[in-house]
Amino acid sequence: MIKVSIILPIYNVEPYLRETLDSLLNQTLRDIEVIAVNDGSADRSEEILREYQAADSRLTYYNQNNQGQSAARNHALQYASGKYIYFMDADDVLDPCALKRCYDYSEQMNADIVFFDGDIMQEEGAAPLTWNYKRTHMVEEHRCYGGEELMNLMLDKMKYNCVVWLLFIRKDYLDFTHLKFYEGIIHEDELFTAILMLRSNAIYCLKESYVKHRVRSASTMGARYSKRNINCYLTVIDELLRFQNSSITRKYARYTLSKVFYTGHLLPFREKPRVFLRAVFSGYLRFIGLKSTLVFWLKRRPSVSR
Repeated sequence: MIKVSIILPIYNVEPYLRETLDSLLNQTLRDIEVIAVNDGSADRSEEILREYQAADSRLTYYNQNNQGQSAARNHALQYASGKYIYFMDADDVLDPCALKRCYDYSEQMNADIVFFDGDIMQEEGAAPLTWNYKRTHMVEEHRCYGGEELMNLMLDKMKYNCVVWLLFIRKDYLDFTHLKFYEGIIHEDELFTAILMLRSNAIYCLKESYVKHRVRSASTMGARYSKRNINCYLTVIDELLRFQNSSITRKYARYTLSKVFYTGHLLPFREKPRVFLRAVFSGYLRFIGLKSTLVFWLKRRPSVSR
């Protein structure tokens, strides 16, 4: 029986892909499958996938025209046969004991979701992150949390983090939610992980750091902030409130949009009116808040050195 299915979307990651695949295929847990979807890469990523597939039958890959990470993950999920699912980014590195430890712990606790910490690998030229991926210190190991309780705790402590590669997920639970990644947007993890957490009453943590997350200038997190970032966050809030309009989702909206529009001062002025009006017409001004609104409109963009 396959114990863990690793979902791996691929897009132009040739310089990093070998290190990522080695970290997966050399896991101490051997009963795994790696399902990669090449999302229209224009580099040698497919050639590397073909080479690794020939050497290790646990890796399979599929090609699709470029449709984005959400579509690639959804494509891969239909082939997953493991008892658990792990979503990996194709330029990250996983600790060799991660899947074995998560599998054993999930079985012991009968968990829907197990979450853990991550470290950052910052590449030269990438915009520095203003947050980290450490949050297990706030909770108790071996204690069962409900999603709403956990989200409340993390939001109150300003440590909520949405990334899916810090989660180890029981496939039966994922199938029960009928949850897929929202296609056509970036920051899709924000929506997926929020709904995934809110529907669960069996979330546990492991107080370990198992993944090294690479931040590079070409990645979503390393790229220049743009109106697309804000529009996609607004779509996330639209969909989350459509799923459940409650005190916890409204708290999440305040937590998210206040930061999104505070950072929005980085946009060129000509891009600001349309995204701000979309938020106003959606009734989200109450989530953005006065301080972030003033910063959005009045704080100057930093000058670009030449």
